[in-house]
Amino acid sequence: MGYVIAREALISRLAEHKGSRIVFTNGCFDILHVGHVRYLKEAKALGDILIVGLNSDESVARLKPGRPVNNQDQRAEILAALEMVDYVTIFYENTPYELIKLLKPDVLVKGGDWKIADIIGADLVAEVHSLPFTPGISTTGIIQKIRQLKD
Repeated sequence: MGYVIAREALISRLAEHKGSRIVFTNGCFDILHVGHVRYLKEAKALGDILIVGLNSDESVARLKPGRPVNNQDQRAEILAALEMVDYVTIFYENTPYELIKLLKPDVLVKGGDWKIADIIGADLVAEVHSLPFTPGISTTGIIQKIRQLKD
């Protein structure tokens, strides 16, 4: 089980993991689904420590109007409960660029719907991966299905 931790505390905690391969990913993780779980497992397999940068409620609302469905504290707690996640830290900016710059991970990971050239922070990290996307599974798709069922 991982920890929900402020970025300042995370920076000092990472000092305890000297020599470990640090993997960073980020996202909204609004409604957790099997695509997220598969993706996070694959991300963790790329290193020793997996950090998830979680978009704050405010940044999700700016990027995806009408969302989030679940608030940042709930989203963070659910992510931290997953065995493959070591740390969850919330960021308030639209992108995790400044967080990546501070944490200096060894590996940066995003889902397969991102081209490596478009991944925020790719210029800061030596190893960048765009992991396979699980077709037909998305938070947006789940929300649409719920709306259809409601009608």
